[in-house]
Amino acid sequence: MSPQENKPLHIAMYPWFAMGHLTSYLHLANKLAQRGHIISFLLPTKTQLKLNSLNHHPNFLTFYPITIPPVDGLPAGAETTNDVLPSARTKIMAARDLTRDQIDSYMAQLKPDFLFFDSPEWVPQVALKHGAKPIYYAIFYVAMFAYCNFQARNLPLNHRITEADLIQPPPGFPSSSIRLHAHEARALARVFSSDFGNGKTFLEKQDLGIQDCVGIGFRSGREMDGVYADFLEKHLGKPVLLAGFVVPDPPTAKLDEYFDSWLNGFGHGTVVYCALGSEGFLNKEQFDELVLGLELTGKPFLAAIKPPEGYETIESALPEGFAERTKGKGIVYGGWVQQPLIVQHPSVGCFVTHCGTGSLSEALMGGCQLVLMPQGLDQYINARVMSVDMKVGVEVEKGEDDGFISREAICKAVELVMDEEGEVGKEVRANNAKWRELLFKQGLEESYINDFVMSLRELL
Repeated sequence: MSPQENKPLHIAMYPWFAMGHLTSYLHLANKLAQRGHIISFLLPTKTQLKLNSLNHHPNFLTFYPITIPPVDGLPAGAETTNDVLPSARTKIMAARDLTRDQIDSYMAQLKPDFLFFDSPEWVPQVALKHGAKPIYYAIFYVAMFAYCNFQARNLPLNHRITEADLIQPPPGFPSSSIRLHAHEARALARVFSSDFGNGKTFLEKQDLGIQDCVGIGFRSGREMDGVYADFLEKHLGKPVLLAGFVVPDPPTAKLDEYFDSWLNGFGHGTVVYCALGSEGFLNKEQFDELVLGLELTGKPFLAAIKPPEGYETIESALPEGFAERTKGKGIVYGGWVQQPLIVQHPSVGCFVTHCGTGSLSEALMGGCQLVLMPQGLDQYINARVMSVDMKVGVEVEKGEDDGFISREAICKAVELVMDEEGEVGKEVRANNAKWRELLFKQGLEESYINDFVMSLRELL
């Protein structure tokens, strides 16, 4: 190996200001820093305090603060999408668009080999100006990008995407059984065609950013996404780099005593855990159906969900009589919980999830049976991949046109995956065990990270 091939890479990272994106980038940063590569991580000032404990290699991984510029309509002190209601998330993008001078200054100072990012579209230009190679690193599975890609659908970049565009997969898509429901295509089209700053839509900004990159990276592996990676690479005409499943290091903390003690009061694999992500908000009607569906299962449950829109607290939002009926057998909690530790607890047998990639990875590693309840964006395609391609979970049935989920549908899905004698339950358990074995396979991660680094070196 030549000295150049052995030289550590210097990678700057500028992820989207959402906790799921920041932590996913940090997981990869730690894997690379562990191998001696230099990581310069750009993130909002106060948010750094929340993530300091996740920097496992401070000698190689350095945080650099970004000041969030004021924007009309953005609450003072808000730094990430987790700090604002869904209606104000475009304000975070507007603020991020105003950080260009700060990124330019850091690039001039740091002179990294690469700049990893996932928004906005001007980042590659700043990277290239200072001799850094821009890499669009996506925390989502490849299937979602392949499904929505403009080039694969032969659509011009300035096209305002519609429900009709998205209802079916693009021509030649590797899986004919993966498609969107009408309400999902409508919701995605609304997000994708909305203004995300500088007069450009969400998809337009994303595709412009990817267009100027030397490659696009994903937190995934060929076992799950190989056919979609090949499909996307063909249409993008540039390398698709798979970093592997980037399994986070096992948590060193212990589960909070309150939750640990409560879970220990139930038998092995009997508890239903439900969480809809750090940004998941339900309306009151759908909130009621969810908690009443959990009650209807007759099983003990722990739900970590936010109060519905219009309610300050979980307690004030619960259906009448619910707290009394479920006392001792069910918890609905509105705060932050140690999800990786909860899904690994022996008493937890089922995870009702919104299908975020982080949550899905934690569930597969923890050995939970999955009930899939996607709430938006990539989660719809994730749910199809998990239920149709991988068959590691059951998706909750919902109204084709309005997406409504009933308590009976939630109960039915939970019963199906937790029935150890039923055909569906057996299949889900067997596939879950197979994927868990793969994720922990000796040498798999090392192989992926080594190949990922080698691909980066080739781009230099």
